[in-house]
Amino acid sequence: MPTSSKKPLNSLTGQFLIAMPQMPDPRFEKSVIYICVHNAEGAMGLVVNKLFDGISFTSLLHQLDIEVTQPARELTVHFGGPVESGRGFVLHSADYNREGSVQVSDGVVLTATVDILRAVAEGQGPQNAILALGYAGWGPGQLDQEMQQNGWLHAPADNRILFDTDQERKWERALASLGINLSMLSADIGHA
Repeated sequence: MPTSSKKPLNSLTGQFLIAMPQMPDPRFEKSVIYICVHNAEGAMGLVVNKLFDGISFTSLLHQLDIEVTQPARELTVHFGGPVESGRGFVLHSADYNREGSVQVSDGVVLTATVDILRAVAEGQGPQNAILALGYAGWGPGQLDQEMQQNGWLHAPADNRILFDTDQERKWERALASLGINLSMLSADIGHA
């Protein structure tokens, strides 16, 4: 996973990566990924519109030995991506910022510590949060190549879409933010 926080000029850090309709990898079909890091070392992001089947926030708290009778707030658990699916990340609003938190963009912070889960359960966490297990990762130049092969679109991230609880509509809303009509997209790559 790329770790450098230096953002190159053409970086997609803090943007949405939107799967094209013909995405060949079923794990990313109709995915919206929030890019947390994109630099010469590669890219890392979290799928923000797919839920992780079979696990609840409460059961995750129990697995991590976080003692809470009844969580003050229930978070849905997202499938963040196929890499390190046992590792948790919380993408959240900037109203919660502790040691170990990394600001990704204006108003969006990434925290990967158990403390944030405890804070959310106790009602002291961020106002907006997405809990994800695993992440999507790319090696040096890999994401750029996939974009050139017409696998992905990118768009400025919109926090209203990012933190919306309607997972089913995030992909369509992200495409619409670009002014794209789904019926007008083609899987073919052309050259002038």
